Amino acid sequence: MKISTKGRYGLTIMMELARNFGDGPISLKSIAEKNQLSEHYLEQLVAPLRNAGMVKSIRGAYGGYILSKSPEEITAGQIIRILEGPISPVDFTEEDDPAKRDLWVRIRDSIAEVLDSTTLAYLISFQDEGKKDNYMFYI
Repeated sequence: MKISTKGRYGLTIMMELARNFGDGPISLKSIAEKNQLSEHYLEQLVAPLRNAGMVKSIRGAYGGYILSKSPEEITAGQIIRILEGPISPVDFTEEDDPAKRDLWVRIRDSIAEVLDSTTLAYLISFQDEGKKDNYMFYI
């Protein structure tokens, strides 16, 4: 399974909203500019997220989008499934060789476990930690 730009950019939108959770709505224009992405493409991606109840849109001059739940309650797996569909490395059937089918099921379940155990809160804390300036002073 290869995650397309839909999944990657959708995760970017959600991480930006998580980073600003509780501070009011964020415009897609600001997310697009900050991440050097197409605003038009982000508009296409936010629609399924809104329809799935992951984000809420706020109208008006200071409008934009907010998360509908806290970043601790939203997982990468939920976002990827909304934008990409079911998580599966290959299509397989019950008629497939049992050994290969077992391999595909284990791979699918491992990917799903990682995605489903990774929250937006974790992702933004991990990303924010990497941006801290660590100065080394020598005397």
